[in-house]
Amino acid sequence: MNSKSSTVQILSWLAMAVAFCFVLWWLKAVLMPFILAGVIAYLLLPAVFYLSGKQSFSNGLVLKVPRILAALIVEVIFLLMIAALFFLIVPELINSWPHLQQGLPTLIGQLTKELAPYLKAMGLPSELDIAGLEAILKQYFDLASGADFASLLSSVKIGGSIALTVIGNAVLIPVVLFYLLLEGDVFYEQCMSWVPKPIRPSLESFLHDCNLMLDQYLRGQASVMIILAIYYSAALSFFGSDLAFPIGILTGLVIFIPYLGFGIGLILALVSSLLQFGPGQGLFVVGVVYGLGQVIEGFVLTPKLVGERIGLHPLGLIFALLAFGQLLGFVGVLVALPVSTIILVAVQRIKDRYLSSDIYTG
Repeated sequence: MNSKSSTVQILSWLAMAVAFCFVLWWLKAVLMPFILAGVIAYLLLPAVFYLSGKQSFSNGLVLKVPRILAALIVEVIFLLMIAALFFLIVPELINSWPHLQQGLPTLIGQLTKELAPYLKAMGLPSELDIAGLEAILKQYFDLASGADFASLLSSVKIGGSIALTVIGNAVLIPVVLFYLLLEGDVFYEQCMSWVPKPIRPSLESFLHDCNLMLDQYLRGQASVMIILAIYYSAALSFFGSDLAFPIGILTGLVIFIPYLGFGIGLILALVSSLLQFGPGQGLFVVGVVYGLGQVIEGFVLTPKLVGERIGLHPLGLIFALLAFGQLLGFVGVLVALPVSTIILVAVQRIKDRYLSSDIYTG
């Protein structure tokens, strides 16, 4: 293949990639349940393969469950686990809502009094209208707790569209997930059949490398999530936190979203501890638990279970989160790291080809 045809081929692939990204952005609202179901299916397909006999266990045991039954069993178990976590965590957080409503203004008043000398020393205003703040917070909490929710949903257009979206996704995601578990490998083979034969071996090799890296990352990250959920729940319980279990579990589960996941858990634990223990002890509890948790995750769990993750620089990681979040919303944040893994494999291959090309060597 001469250099001219090679250049045309590269430009053609780049044009298709740009067109694909445009279609992805244009259909982002429609694709959300499919992308989410695809990520879940990628994690659950090995279990379906084991049950259906396509793969054997490490001890050589092979099961022969029909594929449709294997897909159904795996999906039902997964949905039951999600439902169990939901009903364990959400009621506890809802029950703590009145306590938060009553205690937050008082807590802010205490913090203001303690910080007043430092604010005065810096020439900043130290007086706070506690009564006005309580009125604002009461209005906000009443709205959030449902006092004015009926008036918000009085608009059929707003309430109806939100309800249809939630119900639609709740029905569509399990349906899409079932078909992906049932015929995911068939869909893959059909897609590969459209790839030109000359480049098919290279593409299969590329996808194999991506699968190996994703498999290492996702399985290791799942282990980190479980261990951290147990740690944060146990550590907060040790200090007597009333919401140790829901906050600990939630922190562990959302830790797979870099920075954002840890920040959500930290804020919840900080607010809960400050309300329960007061500023001094509350800050101490959260500082010890979450500081030690970061040390355990960064120096023990991640190096041992995940390795060097995907080798993405923190700045690149932040950019990936913002870019995919802008492109696909919350689902984009969820898939930012896995997709970044694929992009890194592609960039490494492009770099290797460039370094061996006549353009670089002259």
